[in-house]
Amino acid sequence: MVFVTKYRHRLFDDQHLTRLEEIRRALCVDVETDLVEFNGERDHVHLLVNFPPKVALSKLASGLKGVPSRRMRQEFPDLPGTTGERTGCGRAPTSPGPSVVRR
Repeated sequence: MVFVTKYRHRLFDDQHLTRLEEIRRALCVDVETDLVEFNGERDHVHLLVNFPPKVALSKLASGLKGVPSRRMRQEFPDLPGTTGERTGCGRAPTSPGPSVVRR
């Protein structure tokens, strides 16, 4: 599995990658899977996961993506992209609110 940061922003340093590996290894133990290998760079991480057929791949991917993301935002509030503010990209309203027609 490969997980990429939003917009491929280069967010991670060695401290972040180490913590991500710890979080993901603990999650794999919880769902009875084996994280065989973990590697990462500043904008993505690679995981080699051995999982039994009883574990749905979609559930595994969702858990390995969402939980670490949430924990990283909690533990590293200064990490860019963790404030929840708009970045200027994506959909946004084009007017301040609904228009009012007066007669």
